[in-house]
Amino acid sequence: MKSHSIHYFLIIIIALASKDVVAQSKYSNEFLNLGIGAKGLSLANTGVSMVNDVTASYWNPAGLANVEKKYELSLMHAAYFAGIANYDYLGISYRIDEKQSVGFTLVRFGVDGIPNTTQLIDNQGNINYNRITYFSAVDWAALFSYGRKLPLNGLTIGMNFKLIRRKIGKFAGAWGFGLDAGLQYEINKWKFGLMVRDITSTFNAWNYSLSEEVEKVFIATGNELPENGLELTLPRLSLGFGRDFNLGKGFTAMTCLDIDIPFDGKRNTLVSSKLLSLDPHLGLEFGYKNIVFVRSGVGNLQKEKNIDGKQIVTCQVNIGVGFTIKKILTIDYALTDLGDISVALYSHVFSLKLAIDQFRKN
Repeated sequence: MKSHSIHYFLIIIIALASKDVVAQSKYSNEFLNLGIGAKGLSLANTGVSMVNDVTASYWNPAGLANVEKKYELSLMHAAYFAGIANYDYLGISYRIDEKQSVGFTLVRFGVDGIPNTTQLIDNQGNINYNRITYFSAVDWAALFSYGRKLPLNGLTIGMNFKLIRRKIGKFAGAWGFGLDAGLQYEINKWKFGLMVRDITSTFNAWNYSLSEEVEKVFIATGNELPENGLELTLPRLSLGFGRDFNLGKGFTAMTCLDIDIPFDGKRNTLVSSKLLSLDPHLGLEFGYKNIVFVRSGVGNLQKEKNIDGKQIVTCQVNIGVGFTIKKILTIDYALTDLGDISVALYSHVFSLKLAIDQFRKN
């Protein structure tokens, strides 16, 4: 029978999970919360208050106003889950003048080469592996950013307009859009940051396009046909605090604390309630003459039960290093999730940043 031709593959899981997206979805557009850049990842995603380079378009667009170089370009590639998923980032910033800058960020998170086995068995009941096709499940996001210094000394603001494209082969796709807003304020060497993602809520409009053959497989296997719908991402607030320290003889230090506050209901975080959750993460960096940097961060604190049934608190520890060559080229590396501290696999992340004040003229 044709009902045996399905092997519980990814398309059904994703389609059913997205079926009744008429209201809010707790983990909608969750790929945009992964973080970008090896520096930010090694610091456990603590970038709200201290960021002041091209990556500010993602962490907090208010930081774009403090970008030092006129042009900055950043690239990153990471492979998650033993290379099953690929995560890529491109960032560009341009300083208009001493008070304002603009930026562009492109993020892709995708699983490629997923086998479609709905047509593995033909109508005569014969297995034909040549009938297997492959597709990708890909999430794209483009952020257009602006940051500006305000008349109050030390205060900057910024905003993102983001365009989202999510696609599951030829079966389903969604277009979405939303706004982020942020600010940074420096006083007495302390830096404070506020970032509100999806400040107006972000909307994804899903559209499903299943062939007649695939619809028959869904029905034969007892699965409901997915319907077009609207997915809503609720606002997410992030607060950040940090400071730079001069240790003398060329040595420096930086510490920062971020607290994420999603408003989509109770999550498994250190502090949680039916209304909101508090998810703190801490980053620490030591540098020498702004050339070599060593970093570490602690985040993803969760309450779990061990083998004895006792509740414990687990965390994710990240480490990383960075090298800057003539204040132009920066190479960063991050190793995330050490040992068995959490259940995810190791991830090695590399990123590059190029920062220049002007291009050479012929």
